[in-house]
Amino acid sequence: MLMKIITMGEIMLRLMTPDFLRIEQTDSFNAIYDGDEAIVATSLSRFGENVTYVTKLPKNALGETCYHRLLAQGVDCSHIARGGQRLGINFYETGVAMRPPRVTYDRANSAFADASLEDFDFDKIFNGSDWFHFSGITPAISSKTRALTKAAVEAAKRHNVIVSCDLNYRRKLWSVEEAQYFMKSVMHHVDVCIGNEEDADCCLGLKPDGTDVFASKLSIEGYKKIFMQICETYGCKHVGCTLRESYSASDNGWSVLCYDGNQFCQSRHYDIRLVDRGGSGASFAAGMIYGLLHQLPLQQVAEFAGAASALKHTIYGGFNLVSLEEVLELANGDASGRVQR
Repeated sequence: MLMKIITMGEIMLRLMTPDFLRIEQTDSFNAIYDGDEAIVATSLSRFGENVTYVTKLPKNALGETCYHRLLAQGVDCSHIARGGQRLGINFYETGVAMRPPRVTYDRANSAFADASLEDFDFDKIFNGSDWFHFSGITPAISSKTRALTKAAVEAAKRHNVIVSCDLNYRRKLWSVEEAQYFMKSVMHHVDVCIGNEEDADCCLGLKPDGTDVFASKLSIEGYKKIFMQICETYGCKHVGCTLRESYSASDNGWSVLCYDGNQFCQSRHYDIRLVDRGGSGASFAAGMIYGLLHQLPLQQVAEFAGAASALKHTIYGGFNLVSLEEVLELANGDASGRVQR
């Protein structure tokens, strides 16, 4: 019997500049619909899981497009509220070489940002559910989404649902002080914590020793200390993070690290020429959730999650359009890129 997974967050319109143009150069944008928890939902659905996505969409053509794109990926949309003023927009300037990607948000007063507790019956949503996933982006959007997140997490625990959180700090949405105040207040409900070095620092005030993300210097021992602190402080059962080495905006090194309170497991390392790095962190979260749901050994969890997220770097657009078989193939060691006939 399939377990029931719930994710909640905002799906947005991402407008990307074509051909590495800057915003001031372009007369057109490529339209992509995505959002952290939506990527997790669609990824898990593509792996064969039963996933429900919770959000609020405006009653217009953009809202309809989001709704049907989620349905097309096999996601249950029965708890999506409708109404509000608009869909949030993310203007994305693609980076190349030493020029990093840049994001400009236009998401104030979006349908989800203005959603209220009355839009969702969380006890109904979580009744019979097994897993709830959210990210730190969701409470960062507005005071109303902070209230929604807190209510959802508390309802999930009332129904004995496993809770996972991708800390996912966004400095353009809230301050470090706001992030730490809220995230620390809900972390005792979190069973599985996901985040990189910036997330741990900005959301929980924990910084790995010997790490300099700007110099692509990652200290595995520093991360291990933080993982142990997170488990000891908040009672989390599992912690995971991605390990990105940014050689440039075009080429990255990639691996992941997972911890179960007893052992640490790091995936194999990938050198990746980027097509679209957007959604790679959410793809890791989906991979880790899948591995834990299926009670895989921790090293296999790390390899599966690492492979899923590495593949996302090669997929243009928001959703990780790969199959379970493709992820397993890479996780089991086939990174040749040879033609599949």
